[in-house]
Amino acid sequence: MSWEPYVPPRVTEPLPWEKVDGPPRYARTTDKAVQYAAVVDRTGTVLGYVWVNDEDGAAGWQYRRAGGDEAFNMGALWAAEFHEAKRQGLAPSAALAKITREFGPEDPSHIAPGSLAEAPTLQTVKDLATKS
Repeated sequence: MSWEPYVPPRVTEPLPWEKVDGPPRYARTTDKAVQYAAVVDRTGTVLGYVWVNDEDGAAGWQYRRAGGDEAFNMGALWAAEFHEAKRQGLAPSAALAKITREFGPEDPSHIAPGSLAEAPTLQTVKDLATKS
């Protein structure tokens, strides 16, 4: 007789994980130049940056640590907007243009007017986001 407790096989057998579906997504990174724009709150404080690259079909959100929890949480909104644009078949730059038109100063965050710029790499935008 054994003193080890009985463990049913269903507890120890490996489970097959299979991704069934998820929202359409742009690539999350690129090593090429990116277009980016500052995202600000109602007071004009920079929360982070949205960035895109059509060549690699990439787009994303880089929050600014100095923006705190609000900046981090705002990423969910921008990610959802990019998912919807991808679902609609828009190129990343077209998604950025659409988002720029749809959000304004009355919203919790929006693209700062005149902030669209180009960076040689995505890392440049990430570095910009770490500055206070």
